[in-house]
Amino acid sequence: MAVTRQPHSGGRPIAVLSLLLAMLAMVLGPTQGAAADGPGWWDPVARPAPDSAVNVTGEPFKGTDAQGNVRGFVDAHDHIMANEGFGGRLICGKPFSDLGVADALKDCPEHYPDGSLAIFDFITKGGDGKHDPTGWPTFKDWPAHDSLTHQQNYYAWIERAWRGGQRVLVNDLVTNGVICSVYFFKDRGCNEMDAIRLEAQKTYDMQAFIDKMYGGPGKGWFRIVTDSAQARDVVKQGKLAVVLGVETSEPFGCKQILDIAQCSKEDVDRGLDELYRLGVRSMFLCHKFDNALCGVRFDEGALGTAINVGQFLSTGTFWQTEKCAGPQHDNPIGLAPAPQAQKELPPGVTVPAYAADAQCNTRGLTALGEYAVRGMMKRKMMLEVDHMSVKAAGQAFDILETESYPGVISSHSWMDLGWTERLYKLGGFAAQYMNGSEGFSAEAKRTQALREKYGVGYGYGTDMNGVGGWPGPRGANTPNPVRYPFRSTDGGSVIDRQSAGQRTWDLNTDGAAHYGLVPDWIEDIRIVGGQGIVDDLFRGAESYLRTWGASEHHQAGVNLVAGAAATASTSEWNPFTSYAPGRAVDGDRGTRWASDWNDDQWFSVDLGSSKLVKRVTLDWERAYGRAYRIETSADGTNWQTVWSTTTGDGGLDTAQFAGVPARYVRVHGQGRGTQWGYSLNEVGVYSS
Repeated sequence: MAVTRQPHSGGRPIAVLSLLLAMLAMVLGPTQGAAADGPGWWDPVARPAPDSAVNVTGEPFKGTDAQGNVRGFVDAHDHIMANEGFGGRLICGKPFSDLGVADALKDCPEHYPDGSLAIFDFITKGGDGKHDPTGWPTFKDWPAHDSLTHQQNYYAWIERAWRGGQRVLVNDLVTNGVICSVYFFKDRGCNEMDAIRLEAQKTYDMQAFIDKMYGGPGKGWFRIVTDSAQARDVVKQGKLAVVLGVETSEPFGCKQILDIAQCSKEDVDRGLDELYRLGVRSMFLCHKFDNALCGVRFDEGALGTAINVGQFLSTGTFWQTEKCAGPQHDNPIGLAPAPQAQKELPPGVTVPAYAADAQCNTRGLTALGEYAVRGMMKRKMMLEVDHMSVKAAGQAFDILETESYPGVISSHSWMDLGWTERLYKLGGFAAQYMNGSEGFSAEAKRTQALREKYGVGYGYGTDMNGVGGWPGPRGANTPNPVRYPFRSTDGGSVIDRQSAGQRTWDLNTDGAAHYGLVPDWIEDIRIVGGQGIVDDLFRGAESYLRTWGASEHHQAGVNLVAGAAATASTSEWNPFTSYAPGRAVDGDRGTRWASDWNDDQWFSVDLGSSKLVKRVTLDWERAYGRAYRIETSADGTNWQTVWSTTTGDGGLDTAQFAGVPARYVRVHGQGRGTQWGYSLNEVGVYSS
């Protein structure tokens, strides 16, 4: 448009043009070097009013480091939408509401006027459950580090964690049908998959809610991602990559009643396919109750008693224990009474006592559970091994190792720590539960050498809304408090005490009351444990995304024994069934080679020509090798040992070693694990 100069205007057209250019610059938004006091891409166009404050200033960091790695913290285990599970009234308050903060952050109806009917509150916290139910704007009694039944994941509090340096958040969709069914208050049904679907939809709704504040679809900082490349791009943009996971007790209806599975392989496939369509990329196969897929790692104390009661009500069986086969063990089952829960048992039924020296669940990974693990691998999903019994976790690791599959996660300290190196060897990712800064720092230092050995970062699992309890205050008089305001780990933001309505939280005196205090807790770790731990945590985003990406790009190795000739020292004779050596390389796990019943036996395969050999997998029948070695040869006469063990425990074994060229591979038994001989369903030999 032409500009016509008017008389007596002086410099006015230039002034108008300058003003128009300034307005245009404001519309287009500031560049990365915009002044700190101006609006930025991280500020919403229109935040709901009134609303919680964020109390962080400065631009969130973007891009990568000098090596091209993304940066930022990982919360590998959170439950944003837990208020929608368990019948809808176990966790009170919502993470967002179109009607505003007053509607989102209010207590459950039955908690008014004084918490007298807050039954789950006094079950989990003790006392009489009474509390001030008022949320916004006073927040007198909740959220709090020891209040397990009130919303801790309000969107603005998650925003504060993001502004403080978090770049990956795993939102585990969670519920429990039995807890829902026995809890007194609910406003919906107890079908677990219905709850999972609803929570997934609500997470997408929350993304849209935040997008609207920033001007439209795709513009907000809360980004649900469904592959690692997308997640990496989101983190590079300085936004929060949100991954959907599932933590529920009976996925796909896979419960067991009196040890009889109530689901099929078809149910598992349909369930995994549906979850994948919803955007779920990681999940637990069992949680709290033994199900048709696997046995669980027990809970302790009165809570363990209550959950054991729930297990009986759901399945008709209590937990059963045995002496552990190795150094790993499940949590000891506490004998503390849980009167409210025990009242639910039928007349004459009591919770059993357990031997102190039998700390392992008898139930491991079932055949259906193995099918589910392989189904997750097929779909490039990540398996959460926390909450699996040590027997089930060990069997899951066996399966993952036979395929060199890296997609394994321990997200919140429920895996026996003896498995940690096994997880890192595969390429998996580990996070620690959100413990107090002293305990968290001590555990982080204990495992630091392993992280250095495998070049991995670290994560935390807040488990907010997960009924677990969070770090309490270290006290106003602690000699090394968090001093407000403080700078974020990257140095680009200033973080002050967080406030909402009439309440201001201070980590020193309030503990980790809600998600917004995650940056404060990380600062507390820096003060107590040192910068090195925080640096490991800041590498968490890169490490998590590497595990995810490696899972997506995993390709099953080619089994070099397909069609190979096999020989053995002996073969058990049977007039009706062949146990010839070729039965262990026919691709059929229903057939097997079996030897005579003495220790010194061998099984050998001829690969036809020299091949690079790096990995041998053994699928033992019940008659397994306790002591044996893997040997290779170029000519079938001269042998070298490339791997050996004296602690074989049967099941699936994987021998990995530096690659060697070989035409012949031999399994040489030296000590049987049973009274019978050696028996192999399948043998695999791989170059990768």
